[in-house]
Amino acid sequence: MKRFAALLLVVLLFPVIALADGVVNVFNWEDYIDESVLKMFEEETGIHVNYMCFTTNEDMMVQVEANPGAFDVVFPSDYMVERMLNKGLLEEINYDHIPNAQYIMENLRNPDYDPNGVHSIPYMWGTVGILYNTTMVDDPVDSWEILWNTKYANNVFMLDSIRDSMGITLCSLGYSMNERDYPALRAATDKLVLQKTSGMVKAYQVDETKDKMVAGEAALALMWSGDAQYAIDLNSDLAFAVPKEGSNVWIDPMVIIKGCRNLENAEKFVDFLCRPDIAVLNCEEIRYSSPNSAAIELMGEEYTENPVLSPSEETITRCEFFHDIDETIMPIYTTLWNEVKNAK
Repeated sequence: MKRFAALLLVVLLFPVIALADGVVNVFNWEDYIDESVLKMFEEETGIHVNYMCFTTNEDMMVQVEANPGAFDVVFPSDYMVERMLNKGLLEEINYDHIPNAQYIMENLRNPDYDPNGVHSIPYMWGTVGILYNTTMVDDPVDSWEILWNTKYANNVFMLDSIRDSMGITLCSLGYSMNERDYPALRAATDKLVLQKTSGMVKAYQVDETKDKMVAGEAALALMWSGDAQYAIDLNSDLAFAVPKEGSNVWIDPMVIIKGCRNLENAEKFVDFLCRPDIAVLNCEEIRYSSPNSAAIELMGEEYTENPVLSPSEETITRCEFFHDIDETIMPIYTTLWNEVKNAK
């Protein structure tokens, strides 16, 4: 009841957007919004949301480049914003048209992938770590090395993601997750091949992993923090850890595609998602960390005392942001990742 009262107050404080005509074409990750939010936006604005989904940054980029004008608002990861900027694909943000951006946390407003947030506004953020079943794992989960412990053979889910799986392996070897030198990439590839050929990996997956962990289908999983929290909410035997060697801290921002067909509607949509009551709905539905300070205040201790949603400063300090891999190095990454996936 207290939450209802708080949300009602927010709705009264933040005026409903005036009705407008048209559509907005949105390209977002799978399972990355409270679907009721889309309906609320349509009812409040009269703007129809043409909502489309992708599963990897790389797939998203292919579609955006191949279909000029097809997308208005897109949700790339931080490092992909760098690439989109270099390709001239992003509109500058007109903050006069997105007043609810004032609630974005101060420490997230000047990211190094987009200085001063000129072309992007944070939507969600989080970490990468290990989701594990406490009834199946009896070792400390404080190091990436547990993902290579043969005691858990055929009991590990890895992310079907070049940057994440390669990144944590580089980290386990003492390298930066943004390593570009071939000897380091070769060493990480060899370690991932060993993991695969020794029978450790049950599957390489993305969105389906969280439900499989809820069902107890594996002991350990490389996992994004929000998916981990979703799973923990449904199975109290599950826990999440960010290993001592370090990891990735990331931001998934909202961007508007340069030359998009529905700029005004795109700005209205981004502003709507920055509204505190809407940010609460999305955070509570998809379980990633919110960049919205007013939304966090509304959620209170249920959010701030949760180490998955609100990791400690010590945890964040040992993490790093991904940066873009330029297109001269990406084929090397792709070749090495294919070697891992095809290893017998």
